[in-house]
Formats: sequence, structure tokens, C-alpha cells
Amino acid sequence: MTIRHSACRVGVLAALVLLFSAATAHAATFSTLEERMSASQFKAAGLDKLSPEELAALNAWLQGNAVPAGTAAPGMAPADAGSRIGFREQSPTGSVVSRLDGTFTGWDGKTRFNLENGQVWEQAEQGTVRGVNFDRPMVTIEPGLFGSWKLKVEGLNATTRVKRIK
Repeated sequence: MTIRHSACRVGVLAALVLLFSAATAHAATFSTLEERMSASQFKAAGLDKLSPEELAALNAWLQGNAVPAGTAAPGMAPADAGSRIGFREQSPTGSVVSRLDGTFTGWDGKTRFNLENGQVWEQAEQGTVRGVNFDRPMVTIEPGLFGSWKLKVEGLNATTRVKRIK
């Protein structure tokens, strides 16, 4: 790898770090870049070229150097208090809001949730909900403690912890 290419890669990573540092509300609700970005955003940012170790190091750095919402990272304009730069499917509260792609009949411990926005989430805890039948219900996935996410289906008075897999 040439010095020029290496410097360019470091520059791109530094820009990403600044963007995501300003966009992260605080370390307690940190989610990895893979969870926050769509596959196309992840690839467009060049993050798919990082090794698993490099990506883990970047996520760890972002978690430890998060800038509270509404403040600016050095050299950047202050972020809108509720905005998260580059997170198009998220509401101002940081939640992902979309519809399930197809019919929802509940969950059973390892259920996959395919969203119309292209994201795929998987149930990350045991638990079962049965006896429901909703066509393309609206779902809200909200950040929880320690980087966790909770999925709520409109019309259902229950939540389940999930993790993003795509």
C-alpha cells in the first residue's frame, strides 16, 4: 500500500469518526456502525473494506469518544439536537421506524424481522408472542441500554430485544 493511499484511508476514517461522533447521542446507547447504517451506506463509506479487527477498533473508538447530541465535534457545525447524520431511517428520537415486509404472526425466540426499508433484525432474547395476524404493521425499534435495541409492533403491547443482521 502506498503512503498516499494509506493517508487517504486514514482521512476517510477520520471524517467518518467525526461524523459518527457528532451523531451518537452518548455511549450508553451506542450501536455499532453496522447496526446504524444500511448496507448501501456502509459500502458507500468504504467500511466494507475494513477487516473485522479494524471495524471493531473503529466502533470501540466511536463508543469511547461519543459527542453528546447538539454539540459539535472539532471543526464541525453543531448538529441539530435530534438529528443523527447519515441515519435516514431513524426518527428524531434515534428510533428506526418502518413497516414489516409481509404478515406478522408473532415471535418465538429467533424470529427474523424483514423491514420494508431493507433492514433485517433478529430477536435477541427468548420469548414468545402468538395469536396475532397483522399485515405489514408499523414497527419502531428503539435504542436501549448498553447498545441494545427493542422492537415494538404497532397494535401489540409487547416488546422484544433485537439485533440488526442486515
